[in-house]
Amino acid sequence: MKSKYQLTKEDFNQINKRSLFTFQLGWNYERMQGSGYLYMILPQLRKMYGDGTEELQQMMKTHTQFFNTSNFFHTIVTGIDIALEEKEGVASKDAVSGIKTALMGPFAAIGDAIFAAIIPAIMGAIAANMAIEGNPIGVFLWVAVSMAINVFRWKQLEIAYKEGVSLVTTMQSHLEALTDSASVLGIFMVGALIATMINVKIAAVPEVFGVQLDIQNYLDMIMPRMVPALIAGGVYWLLGKKGMSSTKAIFIVIAIIVALSALGQAIGMDILTK
Repeated sequence: MKSKYQLTKEDFNQINKRSLFTFQLGWNYERMQGSGYLYMILPQLRKMYGDGTEELQQMMKTHTQFFNTSNFFHTIVTGIDIALEEKEGVASKDAVSGIKTALMGPFAAIGDAIFAAIIPAIMGAIAANMAIEGNPIGVFLWVAVSMAINVFRWKQLEIAYKEGVSLVTTMQSHLEALTDSASVLGIFMVGALIATMINVKIAAVPEVFGVQLDIQNYLDMIMPRMVPALIAGGVYWLLGKKGMSSTKAIFIVIAIIVALSALGQAIGMDILTK
């Protein structure tokens, strides 16, 4: 049976507010974002099915099932969902469950890759370089990008609602192209970040048969910034080890830096005493 209620601008605003501020509050290991998803659209479900009705109970049970996807794309699923429920009512229960199950995996991969990994890596590199140069614009640029992402999250609900199920097929190719392009740009920026932010040089200039060997100069002749690249590669190698976490890798790097610094100071003091 078709719902007698048609969603308004106020409904979309309420869903978006709950999406931004409360969606993850009910997160748990059993059903992940299931309870948060229900809470996000519960006022609209009550308007569509009525308080205390059997239809409302059925749809509430449907929406508390396991659900887990990207925080940046979940309102696309919501928009398609509420469009179906507004059109077909409780008869859309199976279709809604199928769409949520089918989309949460792909959207989790795409949304998190773009908005939780690639964009922070790119913007972090730009902002960090500006900070090193004493330019505060990087901070405001980062804030502006974050606000733009939130605007994107706010707008996509109504777009998905208006497009309905057809959005799944029309946006797939565009999302894949966007993901591929962003991945290439992200890799490029990570490489630039390694070359500019890891400033490690071999200071030792050993003397062999009366000739001083500037090891760093020879390495630069072979490949500039070779040492930073090797250090980054070593950290990635550490992270690939079983039981190794990023926190442990950071402490290992800090320990090595402190040890080498102490060794360098000890050697310097020994040379001065001689």
